[in-house]
Amino acid sequence: MNIVLASASPRRRELLQRAGVTFTVRVSDADEQISPDTPPHEAVMSLARQKAQAVAKSCPDDLVIGADTVVVYDGAILGKPADAADAVRMLRMLSGKTHTVYTGVCLLSPGKAETFFEQTQVTFYPLTQQEIEAYVATGEPMDKAGAYGIQGRGCTLVQGICGDYFNVVGLPVAALCRRLSAYA
Repeated sequence: MNIVLASASPRRRELLQRAGVTFTVRVSDADEQISPDTPPHEAVMSLARQKAQAVAKSCPDDLVIGADTVVVYDGAILGKPADAADAVRMLRMLSGKTHTVYTGVCLLSPGKAETFFEQTQVTFYPLTQQEIEAYVATGEPMDKAGAYGIQGRGCTLVQGICGDYFNVVGLPVAALCRRLSAYA
């Protein structure tokens, strides 16, 4: 069975490649709408399902993987920043605090559907305004949930994590690969 990743994320592609998974990529055109009062773990699973379903329409005989990642602090979901000021706001909020990263994954194949999520706790060092502005000026935060990339320069913001590091990058690859073995 062919595996299709329904994601434009270069990080997700890289993680699957590192794990030895052979796949193709089709970017989802899903609307990605959820109710604002949806709990984070349900939100990421719903968005992952929407992405997988949108791609599965064009490849119904394949195994499609959809994924979505959000950062949550104090009950608020932090997606990708709208602009540099929004990135600064998010990083100020996370400074010196612990937040949770949720990634939802959906596996769709003919006659089978499975959705799950992983969560990882991430603690930031206390950040100065200068550190925040310098990091935002790199441009790295602009396409990342919570306005940071742990796999890039954002690693310098992180004091520690509890859980799956790769979940924070954008795909809980070990949990995913364990489930993929059931589709072989």
